[in-house]
Amino acid sequence: MALPETQADKTLQDAWDYKGRPAVRSTTGGWTAAAMILGVEACERLTTLGIAVNLVTYLTSTMHLGSASSANTVTNFLGTSFMLCLLGGFVADTYLGRYLTVAIFATVQGIGVTVLTISTTIPSLRPPKCIPGSPSCESAHGMQLVVLFTALYLTALGTGGLKSSVSGFGSDQFDETNKDEQKIMTSFFSWFFFFISIGSLAAVSVFVYIQDNLGRRWGYGICACAIVLGISVFLSGTKRYRFKKLVGSPLTQIATVFVAAWRKKNMEVPSDLSLLFDIDDIENEGSKKKQRLPHSKQFRFLDKAAIIDTNNKTNANTSNAEDKWSLSTLTDVEEVKMVIRMLPIWATTIMFWTVHAQMTTFSVSQATTLNRHIGKSFQIPPAAMTSFFVGSTLLTVPIYDRLIAPYAKKMLKNPQGLSPLQRIGVGLTLSVLGMVAAALTEINRLNIAREHNLVHTHNAVLPATVFWLIPQFILVGAGEAFTYIGQLAFFLKECPKGMKTMSTGLFLSTLSLGFFFSSVLVTIVHKITGKNKPWLADNLNEGKLYNFYWLLAVLSALNMVLFLFAANWYVYKDKRLAEVGIELEEEEAIVHH
Repeated sequence: MALPETQADKTLQDAWDYKGRPAVRSTTGGWTAAAMILGVEACERLTTLGIAVNLVTYLTSTMHLGSASSANTVTNFLGTSFMLCLLGGFVADTYLGRYLTVAIFATVQGIGVTVLTISTTIPSLRPPKCIPGSPSCESAHGMQLVVLFTALYLTALGTGGLKSSVSGFGSDQFDETNKDEQKIMTSFFSWFFFFISIGSLAAVSVFVYIQDNLGRRWGYGICACAIVLGISVFLSGTKRYRFKKLVGSPLTQIATVFVAAWRKKNMEVPSDLSLLFDIDDIENEGSKKKQRLPHSKQFRFLDKAAIIDTNNKTNANTSNAEDKWSLSTLTDVEEVKMVIRMLPIWATTIMFWTVHAQMTTFSVSQATTLNRHIGKSFQIPPAAMTSFFVGSTLLTVPIYDRLIAPYAKKMLKNPQGLSPLQRIGVGLTLSVLGMVAAALTEINRLNIAREHNLVHTHNAVLPATVFWLIPQFILVGAGEAFTYIGQLAFFLKECPKGMKTMSTGLFLSTLSLGFFFSSVLVTIVHKITGKNKPWLADNLNEGKLYNFYWLLAVLSALNMVLFLFAANWYVYKDKRLAEVGIELEEEEAIVHH
């Protein structure tokens, strides 16, 4: 006879429903709630990429901006979107919670896309039509640019805030202490990545076709409707969601540890670690829930944050230590050290996203100069070439799981197949090869332009197929699958338990900085080479884009070397804790003996 379910089994201890009552397991959370959250994320991805992937052609052909300026506008837009994830995560953890953050910032994104749609509808918000490259061709200016950038950066703000919390709020719908729900949560992340990819595929195929053939106002208008639909689905699940209490931002913890260590920079760290302040000395329940971490010898300066200063009244009374800006626990210090150890890996993954940025900027510009016809009537939109990029990313995941992982498990004797850092290494290697392929393709494209005397013809369509660009899209797309999943696994697995949101933001910031670095690199190259023989000319046939690709290939190769040093230096958290555990057991045995 089955035992009756207790009240504790029916409700969750750390989750509440929309009325603030303990969440009932059977009526809240689970796949029903998670599916509604996945819906708003799919709409966000479709909207953001639907704008970004074809934006460079809109800026050059409709707004009459230069190719370098247009490329920078796209990369700055994407970079800002991902950088604002850090702001969104801070707001969610400290003030609003994940539910309100998603709802508010999704609304902001909807407003931004609506303004963008309006700007494509009103003729006065666009410069007059003209023949590109002609002296009378007027670039967008004044109010036209104000409205355009207002729309783009409202969309970026909404994207950053939404993306920072949507995956975390989705995982909140599953109870990690329940084995059945824990298994389902693992599949949720797989479906999360799948929905992102499906949204991306729809954006680079269907929406790009609509924008190029029916008009931008239809393409952006449908994007606005999609995000409104996503918000509606998300809000309809309010009664089903599980809500978690605010835990505060980990950024505050990092700041307090550094400030407390700096205040006591002249003090000596005691050799007896028991003299340092730790969670065992704190009586409040919130701190007792933290996992105590063993002490590490790296970054000893930060240990000074846990020194009890007898001259400080608050520090001296350790049973009531409230001033965290002058005294941190040793466990807090160790958590900050864990984040610092991740920074070399973080820094050496930025370059991949700089390469990634070229797939939505200069590679799309290349596509506009090549023959895109299939048959006599159908013509592929230039930005639709990125569908090969997204398709490569989607195909690489099952190929890895079915073919590469089983082989890697046997060869490396690792049950996971390739480790997160090994996956990142493969992705970085593919990005180098992608830029080599792009450079060789561009050299071949320019040779054809010279053969047919089309070098000085602006926007000339060369008698060469656009499918020559496929190798660079496939290589970088496959690289994204390895790098993205490797980064996500690394940052979530290696970060302290209480810093999941911040660690996700740290990961997404590599995308942001990669796009920003692309903008800086384009600006520098254009300024240095623009006077004589520009690498990044408005008319690609007059430029030397292949040199820019070679530059990226060389920088990526050098970055790969730095990554190998960082990966070799890094010790995984599980291995480090296991080694420390063995040392502690040996010390206890000696003492006991």
